[in-house]
Amino acid sequence: MQKVIEHWKNHPNLEPKLRAEFDRLSETELNDAFYTNLEFGTAGMRGLLGVGCNRMNVHTIRKANVAFGRYLSQYPNVSKKGVAIAYDNRHMSKAFAEESAKVLASFNIPSYVFTALRPTPELSYAVRELGCEGGIVITASHNPKEYNGYKVYDQRGCQLVPELIDQVIAEINAIEDELEIKVNLNDEQKAMIHWIDKEIDEPYIKRVLEIQHRKDMDKSNVKIVFTPQHGTALMSVEEVFKQAGYPYVLVKEQCTFDPNFSQTKSPNPEEKVAYEKAIELSKQVGADAALSTDPDADRVGVVVRHNDEYVLLTGNQTGSILIKYLLRTKKELNALPSNAVIFNTVVTSDLGAKVAKSYGVEVEKTLTGFKFIGEKIAKYEVTNEKSFVLGYEESYGYLVEPFVRDKDAIQACLILAECISFYKHEGKTLVDVLNELYATYGYHHEDQVSLTLKGSEGSQKIKAILDHFRTQAIPSFAGLKVVAKEDYLLKLRTVGTDVRSLDFPPSDVIKYYLEDGSWLAIRPSGTEPKCKFYFCVLGKDEADAKAKFKAIHENLNTHLN
Repeated sequence: MQKVIEHWKNHPNLEPKLRAEFDRLSETELNDAFYTNLEFGTAGMRGLLGVGCNRMNVHTIRKANVAFGRYLSQYPNVSKKGVAIAYDNRHMSKAFAEESAKVLASFNIPSYVFTALRPTPELSYAVRELGCEGGIVITASHNPKEYNGYKVYDQRGCQLVPELIDQVIAEINAIEDELEIKVNLNDEQKAMIHWIDKEIDEPYIKRVLEIQHRKDMDKSNVKIVFTPQHGTALMSVEEVFKQAGYPYVLVKEQCTFDPNFSQTKSPNPEEKVAYEKAIELSKQVGADAALSTDPDADRVGVVVRHNDEYVLLTGNQTGSILIKYLLRTKKELNALPSNAVIFNTVVTSDLGAKVAKSYGVEVEKTLTGFKFIGEKIAKYEVTNEKSFVLGYEESYGYLVEPFVRDKDAIQACLILAECISFYKHEGKTLVDVLNELYATYGYHHEDQVSLTLKGSEGSQKIKAILDHFRTQAIPSFAGLKVVAKEDYLLKLRTVGTDVRSLDFPPSDVIKYYLEDGSWLAIRPSGTEPKCKFYFCVLGKDEADAKAKFKAIHENLNTHLN
């Protein structure tokens, strides 16, 4: 490792600002910056900004784009179709986007770069609208301000699935030294970089507005607070709410494109602290709900006023409510296809599937990552075997109509506003709707717990945790018998002595099914130094389910020591 550090420190091509960082880093920080190459995983790459081969910087961005350029060169029309590029509000985002365009131009691949920050789902739309061969988004989603990232898309506007991303990774591994990559464009190549904005914004907004089911409903009965968390959703959600006619109030302090996220405790809509200012404003203006998108606008969370308190719904709860609303509405409007299908993931709650089943609608599960849902949409688009109704993940990602092939918080904000207004006309809040679902399908307590383990030691610890659960026979959790175990890396489902294959791509996920219908799952995060634990616990009521969850969680912890 010391050899690599010295190589970077003394290399003449090292960007001067990065060179200056060497003097500011502690030995621990220096080791973490160089102990490995920044991983390019199934969701692209995401990491801390700074100097080093394990950091996001101009050199690692060039390396990624050389690999993507080489991968794209196998497609004969890429020099005509090009690549769409978008970016968020983070430090270095626009610079990384421009650097990506330059590297691709060196491969004679044209690019279409947004003039300013745009939502991730709009990039997915742009790829399809422009007929591009691929797409790039510079974003670290909901991560803290110190991070940035790089995601790649195929010609369908879907993130690359494993067999394709493996080709990009192979190209990355073939690059010996990112510091040797130079980008010198001739005039013809410079002209390959095109700038886009309204020609994509306007048709995208038009398509979003078309997802409404009740355009003529009186919408003046609601008031919605909205925060983009300093990120990319601001203009799009404002425009959609204005044109659709939903009254809204902005959390103005969080409407600046601040890369430091200075006016929020967290830009992550999964965390309740992200809503503090939104709830404060909601109380002042008497809002029915507050919506918060993450910085790249592919995820949204909702806080609902219920009995004069503001209740944060989980991604699973919101998904289940949306399924109920969409299927009921489509049925009433005679718009529910006989072959309707909903997609979610192996770590998504069972509640939504139970709601769907009551309407005769099938739910198919995929691995975590919306690219797998996008892949399913593309498959059925060809075969016409099934008709897409909704795709969602427990991590606050929803897709209502598949003109985008990624989760889309702009669509979700609009359909949630419609849902809130509709149920208010019936004298209900979304919490009332959720309680009705519990009364019908049983109380479901979903939870997610993350164990943060940073650096090389943390990475090894996460691997050891997964190895433990993979190799050890665990008969029960908190007295509840394990009736089945699914290992998605080994692609095996075990029920007693019966072992069968799982029809999924390999993924480092382990899931246990318990005798009462509850389940828990374990997986490493693909974007953060975390081991994640997911729970879906069934109970007679809220108290019973939460007591079970506590016992199962405590029992699980005994396996982590």
